[in-house]
Amino acid sequence: MAPNLVTGDGDLPKVVLRCGDEPGGDKAEVYLHGAHVTSWIPEATGKEMIFVSKDAIFKPPKAIRGGVPVCFPQFSDMGPLGAHGFARNSAFEVQDGESDQVTLALRPSEEDLERWPQKFELRITVALSPGCLTQTMEVQNMGSSAMEFTCALHTYFRVEDVTNAQVKGLRGLTYLDNLQSRERFTEANACVEFSGEVDRIYCGAPDTIDLVDGAAGHSVVIEKTGFPDAVVWNPWVDKAASLKDFGDEEYKEMVCIEPAVAGSDPISLDAGKMWTAVQKFMTR
Repeated sequence: MAPNLVTGDGDLPKVVLRCGDEPGGDKAEVYLHGAHVTSWIPEATGKEMIFVSKDAIFKPPKAIRGGVPVCFPQFSDMGPLGAHGFARNSAFEVQDGESDQVTLALRPSEEDLERWPQKFELRITVALSPGCLTQTMEVQNMGSSAMEFTCALHTYFRVEDVTNAQVKGLRGLTYLDNLQSRERFTEANACVEFSGEVDRIYCGAPDTIDLVDGAAGHSVVIEKTGFPDAVVWNPWVDKAASLKDFGDEEYKEMVCIEPAVAGSDPISLDAGKMWTAVQKFMTR
């Protein structure tokens, strides 16, 4: 069965994925703009697990605030491009799919090649299975010389109360603190908790990280392969107020945990080669 392509917010096309028998089962939504996951509702919880701001702007080339922005070919300001590169602002095409999975693809436009002269194909595959969402990122070098890039899947998870949320699995790691000019620190705590702004790049992060939503009484297990690092972010009061497409109080409802190539060396990809990385969410 072909993927279910419908019209979403801002009259933008999106794919609705389902796994299991309707009206139950797991459900996810992916916009072609940015190959952007905006919803994941597992049957096990019956709740929305992905945060999207009520003030998000669904108008290209603006990136959607929340969900899972695809940061490529640059993470943050780590290069000559605008923050997080241009993939999240670009229109992808449906390459393949079924009712429970879809593959979206992006090749550079002439404008993209002017600002980043590398020929590539970026593919994002989103797949549903019971209690699980899997997102695969594939980058193929279509040029005649090696290319370098950084990237992330900038996932916004919904929580009921960020002050009662914990991120587990990062103790002992070196992190770069973006609030202190990326000075290096060692994570001393068993759990990362939130009582102010947090913006950290954990280098060499483990492939399993837990997000405990204490107020909701459930956890999300994030498994990653191919991404060496992980970013943890919450904007807190002042940063939230400065973002035009983010509600002043919405910092209380979200935590970003982002599999990334950010604190480690950039990926160097030879001509004709492909790089693959995966993130998987599971509830428990």
